[in-house]
Amino acid sequence: MTYDSCQPLKPVSLTDASIDDDFWTPRIQTVRDSTIDFVYDRLVESGRIENFRIAAGEADGDFQGRFYNDSDVYKWLEGACYFLTTDSDADLRERVDELVSLIASAQEADGYLNTYFQLVEPEQKWTNLHVLHELYCAGHLFEAAIAHSEATGEDSLVKVATALADHIDERFGPDGYRGVPGHEGIELALVKLYRETGEQRYLDLAEHFVDHRGDPDSRLKYEAFHPEEIAGDAYDHVVEDGEYDGRYFQDHAPLREQETVEGHAVRAMYLYTGAGDVAIETGDDELVAVLERLWENMTERRMYVTGGIGSSHEGERFTGDYDLPNETSYAETCAALGSIIWNRRLLQLTREAKYADLQSRTLYNALLAGLSLDGTRFFYANPHEMGPEGHPLHDEDPNRFAAQRQGWFQTACCPTNVPRLLASLATQVYASDDSSLYVNHHIGSEATVVVDDTTVTVEQESSFPWDAESCLTVTPAQPATFELALRIPEWCTDVSVTVAGEETEATPGEFLHVEREWTAGDKIVFEGSFPVTFVRANPNVRSASGAVAVQRGPVVYCLEGQDSPRPLHQLRLLPDGDTVVDHDHELLDGVTTLDLDALVPEESCWAGGPLYQPDSETTVETTTVRAIPYYGWANRGEDEMRVWVDAESSQL
Repeated sequence: MTYDSCQPLKPVSLTDASIDDDFWTPRIQTVRDSTIDFVYDRLVESGRIENFRIAAGEADGDFQGRFYNDSDVYKWLEGACYFLTTDSDADLRERVDELVSLIASAQEADGYLNTYFQLVEPEQKWTNLHVLHELYCAGHLFEAAIAHSEATGEDSLVKVATALADHIDERFGPDGYRGVPGHEGIELALVKLYRETGEQRYLDLAEHFVDHRGDPDSRLKYEAFHPEEIAGDAYDHVVEDGEYDGRYFQDHAPLREQETVEGHAVRAMYLYTGAGDVAIETGDDELVAVLERLWENMTERRMYVTGGIGSSHEGERFTGDYDLPNETSYAETCAALGSIIWNRRLLQLTREAKYADLQSRTLYNALLAGLSLDGTRFFYANPHEMGPEGHPLHDEDPNRFAAQRQGWFQTACCPTNVPRLLASLATQVYASDDSSLYVNHHIGSEATVVVDDTTVTVEQESSFPWDAESCLTVTPAQPATFELALRIPEWCTDVSVTVAGEETEATPGEFLHVEREWTAGDKIVFEGSFPVTFVRANPNVRSASGAVAVQRGPVVYCLEGQDSPRPLHQLRLLPDGDTVVDHDHELLDGVTTLDLDALVPEESCWAGGPLYQPDSETTVETTTVRAIPYYGWANRGEDEMRVWVDAESSQL
């Protein structure tokens, strides 16, 4: 449907929701037990935290790392605070308190805070918004401050955030300079800060940054004073044939006039999320229509089957329609996170199930692939094919383009982003308005919301993503009439839903809306099937021509070399063949695998090693190959991998 100015849904807060799920709880616990400490140690070793100590005058030394390193500290802090919101941990709380105190000590009297500029170029503040990341870093500070306030009930970091926000508003507000950030992120953070403080100026400034993007008057000079050794290859994306290239920054036209998703994928997702937040607060239907148009372009022409986005390693960016290479796919982990949070805003605004469906696709595949099972290794770029000799771009950047996840990166956005999303996953599951409770995801969990002035507790048990079964128990404080909307995922078949024992008709790809008087203990039982689906790409996608991807439920599968009797390039899957579905409790911490029929060349035809021979003299034989969830690849050593596999076709 088209946005009709209905009341936006409000996500349930982390203080009112928790996850207890066979699939997600162990992963979240791994992040809590391993990833949080691992990442913190890397922040210390790399000098990111020391930069704040030097800026505060508590230590001597030079700035270490890249100009955006402050943001990694803020993202870690945000994720840590999400865990403190739900779990008491004295050691983690002490570490958080020390870091918050250090950040506050580093802030200047006028509210300015960015350790790179404070220590390296104090006279050049706010002079290169496109290439450098002052506003982006500020946005992550704002998000960390709100998470800290929610976790501790203290306002010490919020005071730091508002002082910086006031400084930025004075510089760039209605009567200030017409600049916009080269790396978006502050827009959504300003809206969060507005909700936290009630300060209208923060919402106005967020709207200002959204609406002035693409305005020629907002474009700052980008050549000037920053040599290549500071800004790296950023300038390569700013200038195209000697002219300013605004596409990289989504700055080529006003947002309301943009027709296609362009440029750096993470920046685009953060911009669209911020615009969605502005629309939620202002009721701007035109802005929502723009976001829907961009979403359609992304999902119909510029997105991988895993939900990954950003096909080119040059500029980490979107390219043209149907340009989705597999072996050189970028599909940055941070872009997957950005897509998840953008789709959350679209879901809040429109209440359409397709946005939650895409959240699930991206979460179980593109995002989760970025983190190893032990929680200490990461993919920055996520290929959809890996050759037996590794990634073709490995020599160009061995950290980002590797057959194995890496422990750290000079640009460490992904290792700090994944924990903050998984730590707050419970806020994605439910949403509500004054008269409705929405169940957006099938994840074992519990939440308490107020609907129709009644406190309602909902508990969910779920077998997702391996089986299409969920059970909801609804317990209002007293009998109350309200609507409960349950998402029926698009990939389900044979759907059966009973409400308090009565069969109810439900349609995959839509929300099932049930309005009734609810009493304590009422149950909704959802059952369905996850058929194994062989997916074909649009014929314009050259990289997937003649191939299929395999999906079951929200999970996209891949082939890894060690599970195949032959090198992967020799296989041709048989979509009409037999498929055996099996759950292996030992493999990859427990996964459902698929044994698929395939054709391979009969080896006897090639005995003696002829290089070429007539087709009429060759034959094939049938074999079986095991497929594993895409998120689980590269956890058993280096190996070749394919998401898209050559297949026999009845389509041609």
